[in-house]
Amino acid sequence: MTEWFTLTALSIAAAGFLVGIVVGLTGMGGGALMTPALIFLGVGHTSAIVTADLTAAAIYKTGGAITHAREGSPNLRLAAWLVAGSVPMAFLGPWLVNALTDDPADLEKTLKLCIGIALLFAASTYALRLYINLRRVRRGGVAPDDDPRIRPLPTLAVGMLGGLLVGITSVGSGSVIMIALLMLYPGLSAVRLVGTDLVQAVPLVLSAALANIAIHGLEWDLLVPLVIGSVPGTLLGSRIAPRVPQSVIRRGIVIVLTMSGTALLFKAGLHPFGEGHETLEAVLVAAIGVAMVLLVPLVWGLLRRQHGLPMFGAPTVSEMERMERRTAPER
Repeated sequence: MTEWFTLTALSIAAAGFLVGIVVGLTGMGGGALMTPALIFLGVGHTSAIVTADLTAAAIYKTGGAITHAREGSPNLRLAAWLVAGSVPMAFLGPWLVNALTDDPADLEKTLKLCIGIALLFAASTYALRLYINLRRVRRGGVAPDDDPRIRPLPTLAVGMLGGLLVGITSVGSGSVIMIALLMLYPGLSAVRLVGTDLVQAVPLVLSAALANIAIHGLEWDLLVPLVIGSVPGTLLGSRIAPRVPQSVIRRGIVIVLTMSGTALLFKAGLHPFGEGHETLEAVLVAAIGVAMVLLVPLVWGLLRRQHGLPMFGAPTVSEMERMERRTAPER
């Protein structure tokens, strides 16, 4: 018991709490934020961190899925097609990576490389989600359709890609799959979209967690403080979400994911300046962050102007989301 009250355990719980708040605020998948946060804290091997994060996600996503299922918000047929693709790939992914090498150091580098790529992919999809929302609002919304005709092959492919990403990296359940659903089924309401994603995510992360536990084992000193911190953080974030400016948080997430993904690529052995130039690499990551802080609002403003909106100011991202719900034509 005493090892759960160390400075390391408190750091894990604090990280879980902070990430949980962001997840509750935005609905962003926790793996895209939690896994790199724990890696940079240096609280364990990357494989152990991925396993603990997936196991924690299986716990708190189950609660969210049950809540949405009771309210009737998930599209269960759509979730079933996603699960058919994601669960086998989520279980297979960790075994594929483990088969690549029996050297722990090589495994660490491989996992960090995969996570870095997944984070950059998640940042791209998250930015794409904002842009799709902008286009939908300016076109007068999309006719609501909470029971769309299922497109089996594309949906199965999305599940397989998402399952592979989650199984290897724990990233993708709440970011990559969500944006894919938004593109394939634009008529789904926000509550049906989130509910469907949560329901399919439970067997997905459970499958990935079981595979990783079978290969790497489960470190309870990572899992327990992670759950203790993340669950109340997620609940708090959900409660304060209506009072927090979403646009700032979402742009910040894109910047953090980009910086984290780039830094993990460097940790995986991709050294643009050659070996032994960690300081230059750190400066480059910081420069990317500063450049994005300055450029992201400018690029977003130019996109707004291209669609007939003022570059800055109203309507904000959250106001556009409310406009989309109000202006969607009736079926």
